[in-house]
Parts: sequence; C-alpha cells; structure tokens
Amino acid sequence: MKPLVYVTRRIPEEGLNILRENAEVKVWEGELPPPYEVLLEEIREVEGILCLLTDRIDRKLLEAGKKLRVVSNYAVGFDNIDIQAATEKGVMVTNTPDVLTETTADLAFALMMAVARRIVEGVRYVENGRWKTWSPMLLLGQDIHGSVLGLIGLGRIGTAVARRASGFGMKVLYHSRTRNEMAERDLDLTCAGLEELLRESDFVSLHVPLTDMTRGMINRQTLSLMKKSAVLINTARGAVVNEKDLYEALKEGIIWGAGLDVTDPEPMRADNPLLSLDNVVVVPHIGSASVVTRTRMAVMAARNMAAGLKGEKPPNLVNAAVMKG
Repeated sequence: MKPLVYVTRRIPEEGLNILRENAEVKVWEGELPPPYEVLLEEIREVEGILCLLTDRIDRKLLEAGKKLRVVSNYAVGFDNIDIQAATEKGVMVTNTPDVLTETTADLAFALMMAVARRIVEGVRYVENGRWKTWSPMLLLGQDIHGSVLGLIGLGRIGTAVARRASGFGMKVLYHSRTRNEMAERDLDLTCAGLEELLRESDFVSLHVPLTDMTRGMINRQTLSLMKKSAVLINTARGAVVNEKDLYEALKEGIIWGAGLDVTDPEPMRADNPLLSLDNVVVVPHIGSASVVTRTRMAVMAARNMAAGLKGEKPPNLVNAAVMKG
C-alpha cells in the first residue's frame, strides 16, 4: 500500500506525476491556501505533506502528524516551518534551492527597470487618455546604465543580479555576512559596510533571508541614509522592510521609488497606502513565476518527497540532523 501524501495547492503536473508514482496523493484544489484547521485534520493521516510558504507548519501541526515523515516545501525559503520541532519529531524537511535563482534575478532587474523608467505609471498614463504629445518633461526617470547598484546579501540570487548589472555598466557594491572574494574578482564587486552601501547606491536590492537580524532592517533610519534619487527593490521577504516607514519615505521624498515582489503581510491589501503612490511598483510574489522554473520546482519538491518516503536522504534536506542516529 502506497503512503498518503497531502499537497496544499495544485502544482505543475510533472511534479504531481512523480508523487503519484510513489504515493497516494490528495490535493487541495482551492485557490487560497487550505485553512489551518484543514491542515490540522489532513496531517493526522499522511506520511508526507508538500506545502507552500503560505502554509504554517508549526509545532502543533507537526505533533498532530503521527505518521508524518516528510515535509517538502515548494520554495527556497522555509521560515514557514518550525525546523526545530520537525527535527525533534524525526521529520525530514526539504526545499527547492538553486532552481529559481536566475528567474528571480530576472524579476529583480525587471522591477528595477520598471520603477526607474516609470513603466507602470506610463502604461496608466496612456490607458487614461492623458498622452497628448511628446514632451521634454514627461515621465522623467532614472538611468540604470552607469549607476551604482547596492546588493544587500550576496547569495545565489544576489550574485545573479550582479552578473546582470555588469551588462549595464553598473558599479556594484555588496554587503553580506561573509566576504566573497571570488565574486569580487570575477564580477568586479566591491564589499561595503551597510551604511556606505546605502549612502552610495542609486539602487538597493535586497537578497537576504528573513531572520531576527534582518527583520525590519530597512526602516526609517536606514532609508534616511539613502539618496533622494535612490530606488529600493525587494525580492527577498516582505518583513525585511518596515512598510510603514517605506511609505513615509516615499511620500516625503526621502527616496525616489520602490519595487516590491514581497510584502508583509501577503497578500497586500488593496487599501494599503503604498498602492496609492505612483513611485511604487508592487507585484504578487512572482519572482519564480516562469513556466520552466515553477515546473522544475514541482519536480524537485516531488523528488525530495519520494526519496524521503523511501527512507533515503532527500536531495535537498534542510535539517540534516534528522538523519543522525
């Protein structure tokens, strides 16, 4: 008899097919995430759960999963999962790293260009019938080429953004917990302190995980260090930015613009004051949203699940300590 697996949202068929080869599969078909109470009920009988960042897999849920052996997260991050509780219970937790690096870097650069050149604002301008003639002062933006890009975090995605910046002749500064001399040499990057980076950069792009150290790190104080012409880009985690402080900084002209793929909370409410500003572009967490990448994520998450159910070490095991003993 095959083990039972619960999938918290429909994923590309390539991933579901791999799951079906190895397990009985039950899929939540709703557009919105399954309510916590539903997860609490479903997890009691399953040996695996394939979940998304929108699903809170906490200690209470893990303890309710008496048969649970694998939690496969359809994401790179895993701050939605209580890793310590899972490890204590002997539950393997996996993620989908690397696969979305280039696609998310594309999106970060797309947001940078959209904000700098006022693309969304321009589309609305045309749609609203306001375009009467060419004008020397119409929708003036910021140049990307030859500007200074500051990367906060130089992991895989940050490094991929740095590669793209080289094609635009940008000077790239980075701030990271650990210095990367190889990237400095290969990509002509300069390591900088956080304050120096904020003061010198025309564009600041966030690529850090959400931790106690990074939560709210972009706030009124750090925003005040940036140039009045600067643009903030966030494709990391919404809670890295204090959105109230960001709104005030944008409204008061402390910084010039912002592009957000992630917000806190998600989804962003339609009455969020940030959406009333023309100098903000917000998209609904689509950093990895290409057909190829989302399919690769599904396959990776499914293969992680299949390996774990067989008692093997999954290719992308987050809590390696669970395999000891």
